[in-house]
This record gives sequence, C-alpha cells and structure tokens, in this order.
Amino acid sequence: MVRRSSPFGGQTRTSVLIALALLGESYPRQLSRLLSKPIYGVQEALASLEKDGLVASRSVGRTRPYQLNPRYFALAELRAYLERLAEPETELRNRIDILRRRPRRTGKRL
Repeated sequence: MVRRSSPFGGQTRTSVLIALALLGESYPRQLSRLLSKPIYGVQEALASLEKDGLVASRSVGRTRPYQLNPRYFALAELRAYLERLAEPETELRNRIDILRRRPRRTGKRL
C-alpha cells in the first residue's frame, strides 16, 4: 500500500485542488465523478477550501461552479505546485482529457 501525503490537510482537499488546477472551473458533482469520491466529501472539502481562501465560487442559477481563487495572494505559486503534484496523476489526467473531448450536444448553438 502506497501512502500519499496530503499537503492541504486531507486527501480529498488535495485531490479537489489538483482537479481544479487542471480543469480551471468545475462543479461538485463533476469533481465527485472525476475523483471517484462521495459528493458529500467533495462538497465538504470545497467548503473548507473556500473558507481558507484557496477556492472561490459564484452562483449561476441553481448551480455553484468553483475555481482556484483568482485573488489568492500566491496564486501563481499555488498553481505551479498543484501542476507539479498532478504530474504522477496519469489516471486523473486521462479522465479530464476524455471529459474535454466529449462531443457537443446535437443542435447546441456555438
């Protein structure tokens, strides 16, 4: 069994930050599916990360997309660190690549 460190206080928090760094912006349900983690854990991690100022959210109708906080004082360093942490995460990178290549819905306007 390989133990990974969790530099941001927990495995879910770290995974969520890595995924947000790779995606740019995402929703709790999408993150839950990508990370194969329960939605409650992902929502809890996002809430605590937002409280700590690492992520920011906004309301879009009834949904709430999250992203790395653009006002975070060390955003460039945080992004570089998360991308470095994401290097060995080939499975997560593959899932995100598949997600981005998904075809547009038929008849959807550009």
